[in-house]
This record gives sequence, C-alpha cells and structure tokens, in this order.
Amino acid sequence: NALINTSRRFSLASLPMAACAQSNDSNAAEATVPMEAQTSRTLVAYLSLSGQTRVIAGVIQRALNADLFEIRTATPYPADYFEAVEQANRERAGGVRPPLAGNGPAISAYDTLYLCFPVWGTTAPPPIRSYLAAHDLAGKTVVPVITHGGYGVGSSLPVLAQDAPGATLQTAYVRECAQERRTTE
Repeated sequence: NALINTSRRFSLASLPMAACAQSNDSNAAEATVPMEAQTSRTLVAYLSLSGQTRVIAGVIQRALNADLFEIRTATPYPADYFEAVEQANRERAGGVRPPLAGNGPAISAYDTLYLCFPVWGTTAPPPIRSYLAAHDLAGKTVVPVITHGGYGVGSSLPVLAQDAPGATLQTAYVRECAQERRTTE
C-alpha cells in the first residue's frame, strides 16, 4: 500500500490550526500520509461553510501537491448559521441530496481522494452525500478528514461506507473545531 510504504510522511495531527483541537473520538486516529503524492493522482475535495475545513483541505493539498476541489451546492446555504443548520436538518430528515454547482474533476483520474467535511447533525452533510452519489469510488482510496463542533463523527463513517461502495476507507482524521453556535452564544 503506497500510503503505508512511503518514507517521507507528515502527520495531519501536526497541522497548525488554532481554531481546532485534536479529537479524542474513539473513531479517530492520528493519520499519517505520504508527502510525495503524485499531482494528478490525488484529489482533495472539501465542503466548508465557516472556512475551517477549507483551511485543513488547503494544508493537505499543499503538503501533497494534490489537486483541490471545493464541493458547493447549486444554491448556496444561508449565510446565517442557524438558518443553514435548519436547512441542513430539513434536508437530512427528508433524505435530500441537494444539487451541486459542479461535480468536480473526473474521479477516474485519481487513485486517492481526501474527502474533507464538517459533521452536520451528527452525520455527513447532504452535499457530501450528493458528491458521493455523483462519483464511482470503487477501487479508490478515500481518506476522510472530518471536523466537528464537539459531538464527534456521529454516523459519518457508516454513511461514507454506504455511499462509497467498493472504496477503501482509510482511518479518519478527526478534528474538533470551534463551532459557530458556541461563538454566537
């Protein structure tokens, strides 16, 4: 496995992120990734509303010299945090997979996908499920990079396993990040 048999590595746990703290979640482990990923063979795809997950995705993209893609919905979520939470809750409860602004580069060009996203309502956000539905990840290595506001990964990992059949899911890198709700309160 190329992720294990490489000599130059960096630890995601060492990333400088003032707003985030290493999670003690039992599903999380310190993820170690190769520094010399081939540019056209590794994709970092991310969803971020507050910008925290975007920062982590950018650090990974630069460290691996990988391609970067922002997952965005066709209709943006409300700028107000509480309105965005309500919309996401309605989508989750209704099983909605919102349309995306674009599906990104053809996944066939990549061996490895770093999928970076925040936990919404104790699970993977609806736009992540939309992204996964748009791509056949069979035979691909998927490294989940998950941020959360204090409640852990919830059901995110089983959702990824269900929505990315045939993919090899690596150990998730999980970070607790300051949540807008806490900041607002």
